[in-house]
Amino acid sequence: MFQGVLFDLDGVITDTAEYHYRAWKKLADQLGITIDRKFNEKLKGVSREDSLALILAHGDQSDRYTAEEFASLAKEKNDNYVTMIQQVSPADVYPGILDLLKELKKAGIKIALASASKNGPTLLDKMKLSDYFDAIVDPASVAAGKPAPDIYLAAAQQLGLEAKDCIGIEDAQAGIASIKTSGALPVGVGKTEDLGTDIPLVATTKELTFDYLKQVWIENR
Repeated sequence: MFQGVLFDLDGVITDTAEYHYRAWKKLADQLGITIDRKFNEKLKGVSREDSLALILAHGDQSDRYTAEEFASLAKEKNDNYVTMIQQVSPADVYPGILDLLKELKKAGIKIALASASKNGPTLLDKMKLSDYFDAIVDPASVAAGKPAPDIYLAAAQQLGLEAKDCIGIEDAQAGIASIKTSGALPVGVGKTEDLGTDIPLVATTKELTFDYLKQVWIENR
């Protein structure tokens, strides 16, 4: 039986991806760089700094800014994003997630947040979910962001567990790669064309039940 579940945030617990997209697009437009929703798929699960680097590279502007200017641009995006997410509430929790958290808690399964979002604690508070989490990894505390395994290894460690005894839940390629390398069992939320055919996959979070996770663990461990 698995002992911990490590959750991504965006696209798994709630949909703040739209806010991220709007904030990045606003900044890109200011810089004269064109990005669309297809390009935005590359940014899902990726840290703020790495996302900005991808956007600048996309616009052939990688060498245009000093480290201070780069940091200022990243802050500007985050300021826009934080303003946008003020309206997030418990009504924004994805279907099935609250029930899953309650079942995991009741069964004594430890729960951690392994999100690249530095606003994770704020969002959990706004959705009234903070009390369900035993650990929240600060993405700034890990050496490398997703797809490196660091954040999932840190999440398991903060729970007092080994990654191999945990399930990781993600909706992005970078996150799935991170879970795989960490040694945890990945469960994807999304489509096979985006996340592959080699992992357990649900189309929506409604299917993420405790019984489903137990079955997945039996079949894949």
